[in-house]
Amino acid sequence: MNKLEKIVNNKSISLYWKCQIIGWGFVSLLWLYIALVRDQFSVFHALANYVLDVTICIGLTHTYRTIALKAKWNSLNIKKLIRKVIPSILILSVLFMLLMNLKMSGYVYLVDNNNIFLENLLVWNPVLITGLRHMSIWLLAYHLYHFYVREITASKTNAQLSVVAKQAQLDHLSAKLNPHFLFNSLNSIKALIIENPKIARRAVDLLSDLLRSSLYDKDEAFITIKKEIGLVKDYIELEKVRFEERLNMSITMDNALGEYMVPPFSIQLLVENAIKHGIDKRINGGTIILSIIEKDGYIIIVVQNPGHIVDNGLETGIGIGNLTKRLQLQYNGEASFNLNNETQDQVTATLIIPIHKK
Repeated sequence: MNKLEKIVNNKSISLYWKCQIIGWGFVSLLWLYIALVRDQFSVFHALANYVLDVTICIGLTHTYRTIALKAKWNSLNIKKLIRKVIPSILILSVLFMLLMNLKMSGYVYLVDNNNIFLENLLVWNPVLITGLRHMSIWLLAYHLYHFYVREITASKTNAQLSVVAKQAQLDHLSAKLNPHFLFNSLNSIKALIIENPKIARRAVDLLSDLLRSSLYDKDEAFITIKKEIGLVKDYIELEKVRFEERLNMSITMDNALGEYMVPPFSIQLLVENAIKHGIDKRINGGTIILSIIEKDGYIIIVVQNPGHIVDNGLETGIGIGNLTKRLQLQYNGEASFNLNNETQDQVTATLIIPIHKK
């Protein structure tokens, strides 16, 4: 059962059965009237016939629903769904006709003692047209309802994702614009203006690029790994102005992965966290190791840095929590993030996301 069906069932499984019983009960009233008035059935036989009509219709449509759920037809696009629905309508209509014929043949055989049981059973009669009409209406209503629920669910998820993503960008921008960050960066640049004007100009460019990315990439749900790595390199280069030889970085990645998509600032956030809670707290600094690989349909991003997590990782702040929330919304629970102490002096952050190509 897919997630959509779970959402629907949690709230309205009783609605499904109400619709089935009331809907087919109402439709079968016409056949009850025909049995009483035209066919001159007794009241008992007419009511028994009515119950069988409702049972047959519910049985056929509920069987279809069970098959559709197991095959996840509700998640198909329109073209693929039509290819499933049209043959299903034909099959259900033929089954409807055969069951109705079986019911009537049984009635004629048992009540009227008529021995032409098989002849009545195999007659292709107007009941087939009735079956085509009713099964078409039921399948159309069923799939339209699920399409509506799916669209509403997607709209709500997209709205939540938009809010969280924008908030993440605002948090990111706020972190870059906080006085501590600007003070350190500008102080480093100030010292370089006299000592090394060329590097000072480069530092200003890097700071400008970082702020520009924070401003103009905020509306993107995904960016390429190549672009994200470029952002990481700019950030490291700018931080090296402050840390100098205390900060080093190693990046291992197959170039073919560069066009795969990741949430913006996801890798940069892990690197920033490694500097803030690892490198910055060590006198001798250290090396940040970033590796990106593809495995079993997933992209595995690993960031390692010297240091040790304390207080169950609470020191990582709201940035990591925000990233986790974005992953949950963007990948529907298929992505994961872990932060742990690999050794006594090494922290490993592992981000696993499904492959999403440009």
